[in-house]
Amino acid sequence: MKKKNVLLFSDFGIDDFVAVIFAFFSEEINIVGIVADYGNVSREDAIRNAAYLQEVTGHKEIPVFSGAVLPLTGEVPVYYPDVHGIEGLGPIVPNLENSNDIFENFDDFKDLIQKYENDIIIVNVGRLSSLAAAFILYPGLMSKVSDFYIMGGAFNVPGNVTPVAEANFYGDPYAANVVFANAPKKIHILPLDVTMSAIITPAVVDALDAYYQSVQNKVGLLIKPMVDYYFNFYKGTSPGISGSPLHDLLTFWAVLEEAEIQYMEVPVKIIVNRGEAFGQSIGDFRNAPPEDKMKYRIHRIAVQFNYSSFIKKFYEIMTNHKKKTP
Repeated sequence: MKKKNVLLFSDFGIDDFVAVIFAFFSEEINIVGIVADYGNVSREDAIRNAAYLQEVTGHKEIPVFSGAVLPLTGEVPVYYPDVHGIEGLGPIVPNLENSNDIFENFDDFKDLIQKYENDIIIVNVGRLSSLAAAFILYPGLMSKVSDFYIMGGAFNVPGNVTPVAEANFYGDPYAANVVFANAPKKIHILPLDVTMSAIITPAVVDALDAYYQSVQNKVGLLIKPMVDYYFNFYKGTSPGISGSPLHDLLTFWAVLEEAEIQYMEVPVKIIVNRGEAFGQSIGDFRNAPPEDKMKYRIHRIAVQFNYSSFIKKFYEIMTNHKKKTP
């Protein structure tokens, strides 16, 4: 089986961490590098969480690159401890020496794209500031990336920061527009329209936890405390919700199961004008001739997915006996 090589851009909150564990447990994904960004937490904490991930999984060979510390707006980022906890991992507090040392090695990710030329996928599950910088600094290099998957936006559903804006795009809409305007190919966008339905129920979490206890898998045992914390937040903001929507997990699953997702190819724009619509993601879904549509670049927006396939694949991979982890 040929693995999919992934360069991950992440701001390392709870759903990010679960998604990366899923990727490590998968026999089909090869994470070749991680860019740690501000977003759910500060860049400093994201780097520390990435180092903690290396430690607990034993994958210290995977390089971590220091991403953006601020959005292109230059404003001080807003973090979300009520969603992800003070440290970004719910109740878990990573205790690593020297893991908060800030290093400036963003430029080094270029070597990975050269190494895996035309056989590397970028998955971005946080703000788009670092990815936008890559497009600005290295436009030719980014044409050697085989595919792009981005978690972000809210096209035909409410936002989760404002009535119309989702956190990743709202956090840096300028960066989002840079990416969508300069991408060398159509980007796969996984917005709240689908990710809010990527529910992992408490029953599934408990079943996984029982399994990890039976096999004494320390990595898997991190999932329940994190997802339980995440679920407590969503129970307060979305009364009646049946579980935790793991947005970034769905994005990784989409890399594996494109046939199980319905996409629509439409022009995409992110609003950058200050006001109530700031950060809003707009897709032109009108059934109109191309010349009558908005004059923006066309990308692939996920509008529906096979939940049964999603949950089945998730559970199978997360109970994968072949994967060797601490």
